[in-house]
Parts: sequence; C-alpha cells; structure tokens
Amino acid sequence: MTEAARADRVTIRDVARAADVSHQTVSRFLKYQGAGMKPATLERIRSAVAELDYRPSLVAQAMRGRRTGRLALVLPSGNAISSLEVLNGATDAARQQGYDVEVVLLGGDDSERDQRLRAIAESTLFEGVLCLTPVPAETWTSAAVPVMVSPDYDAEMRGIGPLADASRIGDFLDRLAELGHRDVLHVSGDYRHTSARSRRDEFIASARRLGLTYRVVDGDWSGEVGRRAVLALPEDSGPTAIVAANDVVAAGAARGALERGWLVPGRLSLTGWDEHLLGEWLSPRLTTVAIDHVRLGTRAMDSLVAAVRGTEHVPDPEPITRIVWRDSVGPPPW
Repeated sequence: MTEAARADRVTIRDVARAADVSHQTVSRFLKYQGAGMKPATLERIRSAVAELDYRPSLVAQAMRGRRTGRLALVLPSGNAISSLEVLNGATDAARQQGYDVEVVLLGGDDSERDQRLRAIAESTLFEGVLCLTPVPAETWTSAAVPVMVSPDYDAEMRGIGPLADASRIGDFLDRLAELGHRDVLHVSGDYRHTSARSRRDEFIASARRLGLTYRVVDGDWSGEVGRRAVLALPEDSGPTAIVAANDVVAAGAARGALERGWLVPGRLSLTGWDEHLLGEWLSPRLTTVAIDHVRLGTRAMDSLVAAVRGTEHVPDPEPITRIVWRDSVGPPPW
C-alpha cells in the first residue's frame, strides 16, 4: 500500500482520538483553521494531524465549506407555555448573529424521535442543531454538523434541567426562618413532573437543615388542593407558612385562608412559583419565583452558534430564577 493510500485511510475520528478531543472539535479546526480555540487544543490537533499525516479529501472540504445560514431547533411535542419564551430567546439570539431558525417537533416513541433527529443532523439543510430535550449521545456525537443538547424538556414537554432547579425553595425557607417561622407546610405539584419532585425534596432538605417542623401535602398543581390544605389546618397551632409548588396552588391556599377569616400574612405566610400574571394583583400580592425562559433560550443558542463558528463559548453564569418578594410573607402570628 502506498503512503498516499495509507493517508487516505486516516479519518477525522483517528485525529480526534490521537488529540484526545471530539471529532466535532477537529472538524471545527479544519473548517475555521482553529480560530477561537485554546492554544493547548490547537497544538494537540496539529500534532495529531502531522503525526498521522491526515489529508482531508476535497469532497469533505467542500461539504465543510457549505453555508446554509440555517439552524434547527428541536423540541418534543407538547404545549408547555414556557417553551414559547424559550423559543423567542433562541430565535432572537440566532437572528442577531445572522442565522434563520427552523423549529422541528419530535413526536413518536424513542426510536422514532432518535431517527428523526439523526436525519436532521445528517442533512445538508442546517449548519447546526439545538436540541432542547435529552437524546442518546450516539445520536449526536456522530453528526455531520454541530449538535448542542440543552436538556430543558422531557419527552412529555415537562421542564427538567435548569427548569427543574428548586434551590429557591431553600431561599424561601431561610427567609421564613429569619422571620421566626418554625412550622412550615409544602403543597406539592404533580410528581410526574421533575420540577414537582425537586421542589418537594428541596423543601424537606431545607426544613431539616434549619431544624423546622414540616409536613408535605401531595398535590396536582391545582388551586383546590391548596385550598383544602388550608381548610384542614388546626385553628391556633400548626404551620404558619405555606410554600406552594406554584402560584395557582398558592392562590388556592389564599382562598382557603379567606374562607377561614385568616389574614395573609398575619396568620399565614404564602409563597408560590412561576410568577403568574395574576400574582401581582392578588390581595396581598404573592411572593413568587420568576423564571427567565428567554435567557435560557438565548444562552442555549449562543452555545450552538459558537460551536458552528468554532469559537470559544463563555457560559452565562447568571441564574435563570429570582425571587420576587411581595406582601404575602411576614412574621408568624405566635
């Protein structure tokens, strides 16, 4: 076999293994001449290319040079309202950097979804793919274009990953404990949702950390479960604060307090989650957690564009949640 024939046998994956990087990184090195890469990474790839005498084919070079100006944004099928804001953030970020975005919904079972994503990633229609739901690594690590996976929704379009981060529950309890609350109650959401389980678990862990008396009422995201939880409380003892799984549950708890003639926050402090538009207009106004879905979409798309261009991506360090303190939290009655 001639030296040329042996060189033709060397593939981009061989170079990637020798340089201890992904084959997408080698592809970006070849496509953009290493622009934006760290010096150490550049040196390893260059050394591997020289050692293996790698010579990319003219056909491969032509394919790498193709520009479509289009990116694919992949979501599971569903109707989560939050996804509209995530999409707005992602598409705006792409357009500001000169790309058009096509949204693709993944339906069917796992096998069908996997095949659909493979077809998208292997087509020549897009320069990159942003997938907002988890997929098997083998589906995207061998793709012809950069595929960025930001696991924000499960197959049923329920929030996971950053959207299920419940750390603000601990902040709620810290503040309630500072005000003097020693007995607290959590009314949960539907446990089929990762976010509901995360908020319950964070509530329990934080209450134990602070030495609080606590209990949990299993719920379903409805106002009625919040209302019943309050109506079941003893008159002059028991919890003095309710940490509700979302604003609808908290509104139901506020209704239960009204039916009992209890003041909020006089007899009962309340917190919610999701910053529902009506929360600011309740009496009292509801303390809640706001989620910046637009920011989530923006930073996911920024990471994809950086991969497509072969530039270094600096992650956005800011959290996507913040507490909105309002009038529904105050000192305990005893």
